[in-house]
Amino acid sequence: MNEVREHLLWLLRGGHAHIGFEAVVADMPEQLMSQTPTGMPHSPWQLLEHLRIAQWDILEFSRDADHVSPAFSDGYWPAQDAQPDRAAWDSSVSAFLRDAEEFQALVADPKQDLLAAFPWGDGQTLLREALLIADHNAYHLGQLVVVRRALGAWPE
Repeated sequence: MNEVREHLLWLLRGGHAHIGFEAVVADMPEQLMSQTPTGMPHSPWQLLEHLRIAQWDILEFSRDADHVSPAFSDGYWPAQDAQPDRAAWDSSVSAFLRDAEEFQALVADPKQDLLAAFPWGDGQTLLREALLIADHNAYHLGQLVVVRRALGAWPE
C-alpha cells in the first residue's frame, strides 16, 4: 500500500490528533441521549445520527453513481423530538462503524485512483471525500464531547 493511502487510513481511523469515535459514543446514559443542553443546538442522539447519515452519504456517493443524497440539510439530521433507546443508539453506532470500515476499504484498494474525479459529481475524488469524512467526523465528535460534558455524561 502506498504512503498516501496509509496516511489517509490513519486519519480516517482516528484516535491520533482527535479522539476516536468509539471513545466518544461509549457508555452514553440512555436517559441523556435525547437531551439538549441549555445553549447548545443538538442532543447526543442528533449528533450521532448526523455523523452516521453524513458518512453513509459520502460512502454511497463515492461508490455509486446512482446514489441520491438526502435533502440538505434536513435529511442529514434526525427529528428534533426523537427519543432513542439503547437499541437505537447501538444500531446507529454499529452502522457508523460498518460504513467507516467500508469507506476505509475503498481507500485501501489499490485499484481505486485517489486523485481521479468520479465520472459523476462535480469533480470530487476519493481523496477529497476521505478528507471530508475525516474533517466532518472530527468536528462533530468534538461537539459530542462538549455536549456530553454539559450533560454530566463525560468521564473526567
